[in-house]
Amino acid sequence: MSDAVSRPRQRSFFVIRRVVPMPGKTPEKLTLRLLMSRLAQSFRLMVGVQDYPTYLRHMNQQHPATKPMTEKEFHRYCLEARFPGKGGKLGKCPC
Repeated sequence: MSDAVSRPRQRSFFVIRRVVPMPGKTPEKLTLRLLMSRLAQSFRLMVGVQDYPTYLRHMNQQHPATKPMTEKEFHRYCLEARFPGKGGKLGKCPC
């Protein structure tokens, strides 16, 4: 989903327009529930909490022949990618 927020020249409020329609998909109606769920997902990703159901959906759609990781393996993989450890141990946060 690709939306663009632009400010019309003659009005003082924002307009959200769909820029590129997804081929083969009907665009989702922009509701308050959808907006809040996308906002929550964005905040989770900002603090480093990965979304396992989205990963499963991606694996089933894009890689159906590949077995997806378990939830525990997925979170371990994400932690290791974010904070690399030495010798398999979880390292300290770099900040």
